[in-house]
Amino acid sequence: MQLNGLLYTLPKELKLLIGAFIIVLSVGFYTGLLFVGETSSTNPNGIKEQYLGNESDEEAIVMKFKKSEKEMLTLVHNHILSMSIIFFLLGGILSMAKLNKKLKLFLIVEPFISVILTFGGLYLLWKDVLWMTNIVMFSGVLMTLTFTAAVAIILYQLLKRNSIKE
Repeated sequence: MQLNGLLYTLPKELKLLIGAFIIVLSVGFYTGLLFVGETSSTNPNGIKEQYLGNESDEEAIVMKFKKSEKEMLTLVHNHILSMSIIFFLLGGILSMAKLNKKLKLFLIVEPFISVILTFGGLYLLWKDVLWMTNIVMFSGVLMTLTFTAAVAIILYQLLKRNSIKE
């Protein structure tokens, strides 16, 4: 079965369903990023403070305590499961887009690697592997960029008219 370019040939109702799903998924994804910005900031020290606490910092404006193992396991478990489903669905839809095979493969596979590196990295950071902060930041940014690229490609191809009549 030829998947490359299938998005163009889908019936209008299916395009609307996929488009609505992608938009709502994006609202949820970017709201999560806003939450990250509010709770842990986007710098290495903010990430460390969020998970390791800042009790020893006498100048801290907001006191934060080290997360418990239960909190960390819950966070890692919930995020890895939910993000894997999100990227599975997004990758399935993206597989129907007309796109260079290598780029498509990268956009489909990379988010799964970033999910493991980001949330596994947070757990290792909590276990005092402090250099994981840089991995967490890099993989989180890369995950966001691949999500954004996939969504943009899908929405563009859903909205673009094909030469085949619908």
